[in-house]
Amino acid sequence: MAQITLKTIPLKQQDWRMAAVVARREIKDSFRDWRIMTPIILLTVFFPALMNFAAGRMMSFVSNYGAEIIATQLIPFLLLVVGFFPMSFSLIIALETFVGEKERKSLEPLLATPLTDTQLYLGKMVAVLVPPLLAAYLGMTVYLVGLYFSLGWTPSAQLLGQTVMLTTVQGVIMVAAAVVISSQTTSVRAANLLASFIIVPMALLIQAEAASLFWGNHVGLWWLILALMITAVVLVRMGLHLFRREELMGRDLDEFRLGWIAGEFWAMLSGRRLNNGRYPTPFLWYRQTFAIVPQLARPIGALVLALFGAAGMGVALAFTYRLPPDMLGQISGGGIAANLEQLQIVAKGLPLAIFIQNVRVLLLLALLGTFTFGILGILVFILPWVIVGFAAGQIFLAGENALLFVAASILPHAIVELPAILLAAAAALRWHITVIAPPPNRTLSEAFIATSAEFARIFIGLVLPLLLLAAYVEAFITPQVLLAVYGN
Repeated sequence: MAQITLKTIPLKQQDWRMAAVVARREIKDSFRDWRIMTPIILLTVFFPALMNFAAGRMMSFVSNYGAEIIATQLIPFLLLVVGFFPMSFSLIIALETFVGEKERKSLEPLLATPLTDTQLYLGKMVAVLVPPLLAAYLGMTVYLVGLYFSLGWTPSAQLLGQTVMLTTVQGVIMVAAAVVISSQTTSVRAANLLASFIIVPMALLIQAEAASLFWGNHVGLWWLILALMITAVVLVRMGLHLFRREELMGRDLDEFRLGWIAGEFWAMLSGRRLNNGRYPTPFLWYRQTFAIVPQLARPIGALVLALFGAAGMGVALAFTYRLPPDMLGQISGGGIAANLEQLQIVAKGLPLAIFIQNVRVLLLLALLGTFTFGILGILVFILPWVIVGFAAGQIFLAGENALLFVAASILPHAIVELPAILLAAAAALRWHITVIAPPPNRTLSEAFIATSAEFARIFIGLVLPLLLLAAYVEAFITPQVLLAVYGN
């Protein structure tokens, strides 16, 4: 079975000193290359002036209609754009960091130095990040100075701080992701094609930031900055784990071996890999599957904490967004009993509907987490518990016993359903974080296939039977418990 361990990466003072040596050499080379510096300088000087002109024209236009507030809300977004464009150059430079040097035959002397993989990786990252970041800060300064003299507009300290932090952390994310791509591909062309996985999410992110800036939602921006910081740390950690100089030189072709992937997945799923190439008996297959469960202890612990946090958030939201009195009256004990009587009409089809819905949600959880390091998978996992907490809070505000409601409406089937959901979500999370901490004795692809097959074993062997049992309990036993509690 694949062992996934999130061990810490010790960074000594010597690592940072040697990384600074690499970065200093690379930055000097960048400043000497006119093909890199010319576009950056143009974007630093010309682009802020263009944005100043656009802001002035926009203010003049909307003032004719008495809608100056629209232009005032758009000016911060232009500040964000001024900082983002120079940072986009960091993506271009980072994409060819390792693979470009390999194509130019200049990588071998660098790899022959006594630098460790960590020192080399950090040095390259800093070298790629510094010039565009300085250009972004300078461009934002030019833009703000121009606005002050042309329109007399100055940003608040909070807006300025958020814009600078967003620009910085976006740069770190783009560089970290691009360096990972550069170290895992064999040609600049392949790296540029894979850059769409960075460009598309960043474009969507800019739109979300624009909406927050337009509506002045600074609290939402702080949460967004926190999420981006976590993403940046995850990407840097991923790069430190994946970068190995011997693999960089030994990889000649990015080959997509569909047959090998399918064979490896089936060998792990069927148990042939663990049974010397022979198919195991059903008893042995289940014993191997149960052996995976202890390795899910840490993911299960993290998900349980997320569960309680989500339920608490739901309760807090219930007190913040209290339902109107007429709606609260409908969720009293009598209202719950009346709603249950209506459900009896479709009770025969409920188990299958509940089972399919739960399976669909868990598969969506696994799919979304695959390309977001498990983040979207965790969000899918906690969303129902936010709703449960919100409902319990509203029940309490309606004058009912919230604990009794939770015990009667959720506990009967949750005894079976909750372990199934935790097993599936934990196995999926362990699969998703493989790219951040692959086992030392396996390649990334081998570890990814192995953990995906183990998720499939857990899902087929344990989760599906438990979900089927839970669906029948939820359809036929839970309503009877509710009627016994809230009926006459």
